[in-house]
Amino acid sequence: MSAHEPADAVAEAAAVLAEATRTGVPCAPVRSLLPEGDIEAAYAVQRLNAERGIAAGRRLVGRKIGLTSPAVQRQLGVDRPDFGALFADMAVPEGQPIAPGRLLQPKVEAEVALVLGADLPYRDPTVADLLRATAFALPALEIVDSRVAGWDITIVDTVADNASCGLYVLGGTPVPLDRVDLRSVTMSLTRNGEAVSEGTGADCLGSPLTAALWLAAALARLGDPLRAGDTVLTGALGPMAVAAEGDAFTAHIEGLGTVSTTFASAATEGAAA
Repeated sequence: MSAHEPADAVAEAAAVLAEATRTGVPCAPVRSLLPEGDIEAAYAVQRLNAERGIAAGRRLVGRKIGLTSPAVQRQLGVDRPDFGALFADMAVPEGQPIAPGRLLQPKVEAEVALVLGADLPYRDPTVADLLRATAFALPALEIVDSRVAGWDITIVDTVADNASCGLYVLGGTPVPLDRVDLRSVTMSLTRNGEAVSEGTGADCLGSPLTAALWLAAALARLGDPLRAGDTVLTGALGPMAVAAEGDAFTAHIEGLGTVSTTFASAATEGAAA
């Protein structure tokens, strides 16, 4: 790493990840390009690619929180949450199949999504601030993806890679927070009708609200706070499940309802054409 200046290293890592996204060919881990364990440098990589996306016309619509579930933390060998950017072109409506090849190596996890009705500019937000700022909650599926081959990632790799975000699907029935206790909700996720993941709201940093507070404070300290209208994916409620062409996933979150998505197969796509 000594041969690289920090700015050059950030630019190189950003270019490697952007090329993997463009070509659909996973890349080698980018941690070797950055100072060892340097999460700030990893966020600089993420920020650079996000800024370039915005400059190219992508619309920022919120944030995702990652690595909130102890089960997911164990899967990836990390001990802290992270965050990434959500863009409008990452949102998949329910009922619209995900095309083959759109993602590199997808996995699915079930989450609580919060949609804000007011800004959260405070560096020390309280639960009351968050409750007041949240317009409603929705069940959500995050389709995580890694541009790094074989999911060979550390926290530096996943942060640099936009917190390994791919796409997301929101349920369609808004639920005000006074109608649901997010800490105690139970979640079940099925793949082709078979249970593949389960958990509770408490499995997400103790509560999805706790995760959202962490994010709000982190972004406010960076001078880029959560804004009215933002969607926040608060983090997995259980282990993520591998997705393949032809798979259908449905998550049920008690008190919030269900949300589903399907992965189209190449044969289906060809027949439709």
